Amino acid sequence: MVNKFKGVGVALVTPFHENGNIDYDSLQKLIDYVIQNQVDYVVSLGTTGESSTLSLEERYELLDFTAQAVASRVPIVAGFSGNNTQKVLKEISGYHFKQIDAILSASPHYNRPNQEGIYQHFDAIAKEAPLPILLYNVPSRTASTINPTTTLKLMHNHSNIIGIKDASNDLASITCLLKEKREGFVVLSGDDLHTLPLIACGAEGVISVIANVLPREFSALVNFAMLGRYDKARYWHYQLANLIDLLFVEGSPGGVKAALNLVGICKEVLRLPLTKVNETIKSEILVEIQKIRTENTTKYTSIT
Repeated sequence: MVNKFKGVGVALVTPFHENGNIDYDSLQKLIDYVIQNQVDYVVSLGTTGESSTLSLEERYELLDFTAQAVASRVPIVAGFSGNNTQKVLKEISGYHFKQIDAILSASPHYNRPNQEGIYQHFDAIAKEAPLPILLYNVPSRTASTINPTTTLKLMHNHSNIIGIKDASNDLASITCLLKEKREGFVVLSGDDLHTLPLIACGAEGVISVIANVLPREFSALVNFAMLGRYDKARYWHYQLANLIDLLFVEGSPGGVKAALNLVGICKEVLRLPLTKVNETIKSEILVEIQKIRTENTTKYTSIT
């Protein structure tokens, strides 16, 4: 089970029509696109999927559709997070999880719990969840950090807590996890730009945003790094670095939806309070995509 979540997971966007309804045709197109271009698994209902703007009914329907669209080609991770522990437990208990392989759950936001509160939150989820759990440490969004000691305690006390997506960019803390974790517990990058250095330190993959747009190229970076072929991994790291920055300069998923619109996958529609990126950033994103695709159509995209 754990091995399913190594390599490249893609944090899927949720496409919308102009009227704000979910665009399931575009979601099917996106899912087919990333799977055909070598991602290892997909993540639905994460931050990139604008899950906080979706109703519970929409989230359940979105998961059902994603399972149908994926059709067992790759594993699926479903996001279930929140700052009300009982509400998260109720939402988990209300879903059937057919064809879903794991749950991704972020540290509680806004409340700013201490480490004991964070531990008890995930302890409660681990006792009730019907699937393996990936923790998600993203202090830039939650205003709370899952300390390494808390992660390790959860790992030791719950065999179904099988890994962590870490977007803290705190190398010291991540190094501690990598050094002390049990065998089989995966540490995944939660930041595209830091994926290469974290894999060099022992991380086993990433849950990626840019893989929505350039899945084959970013998968090449990760696959080469996982094989220790750092010359080729560095090549892709530097080729993609500017685009990664641009996708986040006005917030995510605004940047990645602009990019997906430019490559013909889905419309550039977001739900408030998120808005589109400005035209200057959009133009720069287009230039970078064209540059990458023109210069690197086949170079280093196969690990053979």
